[in-house]
Amino acid sequence: MSIVFTEDRGHVRHVVLNRPEKRNAMNQELLRALREALREAKDDGEVHCLVLRGEGPVFSAGVDLVELGESAGALGALRPFRDVFLDCANLCEEMPKPVVCQIHRACIGGALEVALGCDLRIASSDSQVGLPEVKFGIIPDVGGSTRLPAVVGLGRAKDLIMTARLIDAAEAERIGLINRVVAPEELEAATQALVDELTANSHIAVGRAKRVIDASARPTIAQSLEMEISVQEFCIAAARASAEAQAEPQEAMAG
Repeated sequence: MSIVFTEDRGHVRHVVLNRPEKRNAMNQELLRALREALREAKDDGEVHCLVLRGEGPVFSAGVDLVELGESAGALGALRPFRDVFLDCANLCEEMPKPVVCQIHRACIGGALEVALGCDLRIASSDSQVGLPEVKFGIIPDVGGSTRLPAVVGLGRAKDLIMTARLIDAAEAERIGLINRVVAPEELEAATQALVDELTANSHIAVGRAKRVIDASARPTIAQSLEMEISVQEFCIAAARASAEAQAEPQEAMAG
C-alpha cells in the first residue's frame, strides 16, 4: 500500500500517513505523497471535509531525523527539504474546506507543525504533543513558530518552544492546542461526530468562514514563514561553526 493513502466516506476524505514501521516519521517520500493527496482533496469539489490521520502505533513521531541531518549537512539542501514540508501545512490551512487532524499517542515536532495547519485537532487522552526542536539546536521552521502563537497565545507558545517540553493531551486541550480529547477507544467515533457537526452546515460557508478567520489571525504569515527559515539557516551555520572550532584543537593535539 502507498506511503500515504486516501479513503472517501461520502463527502469526507481521510488522508492517512502509512509508514507505521517508522512511526510515520516524515521523510521526503511521505511528504511528497502527502502534498499530492492534499492537493487532490483541495481541488476535488466532491470533498467537503478532510481528516488527516496516521496508521500504526502513533500519528507521527515527526521529521525523519536521518534525512533531516543529511539535508542540513548539504549546502542549499535545507530549503528544498523544508519547502515540501511547509507545503503540506499550508495546503491544510489554505484549502477552503475544514481539515481535522486525528491524533493518537504522539504528534511531535514537524508532525505538530503540519497539525497546526489543520483547522481542528482531536486527540486520544494518551497522546503527547510538542515542539522539541531547540533541544537539537534548531527551531520549528515549518510553521510552528508562526502558527503556534496564534493558536495558544504568545506566552504559552514561548513556553512550549523555548523549553522544548512535551505536554499531554489534557494540558494541550486546556491551552487550546487540542480542541477535543477522548479516550483512545473513542477516538474514531469522536472524530466522526466532529466531522458530522462540520458537514451538517453549508460546506461553502464553512470553507469561506475558515479563510476569513485565518486571514484575521495571521495577517503577516508569509513574512513570518520566511523569517523561520532564515533563522534556521543561521542556527545550523552556528552549530557547524561551533563543531569545527571544537575539532581544531583536537586536530592540533593529534598533529
